[in-house]
Amino acid sequence: MDWFREIDSYCERLSPAYWAEPINAVTNAAFLIAAFIMWRRVRGPGMPLAKMLVVILVGIGIGSYLFHTHAQVWSALADTAPILLFILTYIFAMNRDVWQLRPLYAWIGAALFVPYAALTIPVFQLIPGLGGSAAYAPVPLLILIYAILLSKRRPDTARGLATGAVILIVSITFRALDAPICMQFPTGTHFLWHILNATMLGWMIEVYRRHLSRASQA
Repeated sequence: MDWFREIDSYCERLSPAYWAEPINAVTNAAFLIAAFIMWRRVRGPGMPLAKMLVVILVGIGIGSYLFHTHAQVWSALADTAPILLFILTYIFAMNRDVWQLRPLYAWIGAALFVPYAALTIPVFQLIPGLGGSAAYAPVPLLILIYAILLSKRRPDTARGLATGAVILIVSITFRALDAPICMQFPTGTHFLWHILNATMLGWMIEVYRRHLSRASQA
């Protein structure tokens, strides 16, 4: 594999230069801002996984910045690996602390995301216009499934998850629109994916934090 092969995936990029995507690069600060806000909110006992999610959120921002400045194979991995790590960690956290599964079963449930994504991504790829964003579409679907299943048992948490899913759906929509409207909007819409995604990930950590807080007071 050529780790230094150039990748041109987004409307804003017109050359392999470091600052070829200035808006896409700078808007990754949204992830760091969300992480800073949430780090202050997850202080206290019983929040180790919430803190880990905040640290991973920082990694998402850094990895995405590297990809939108270097735009090579290695930086694409730096961009996507923290996202997958966040997803798996969050599923584990929900399985353990919301569904109250034993850690082993919580991890097995998290690992099942991989075959779940492998089965559902091809289905989402059939949707016209979704393109490469189909790889992310299984995530809001899974969040909505969790929200529905928790609607009676944990209604507050379920509503929070549903809100996060809606934000992510809007975010994925802007990601998918980046190429189709490139001629009309030369900067593209990928930067809105960053801003909305940062908002959504911060909110998902907040949903988990609130659940832990309610559980500790019960």
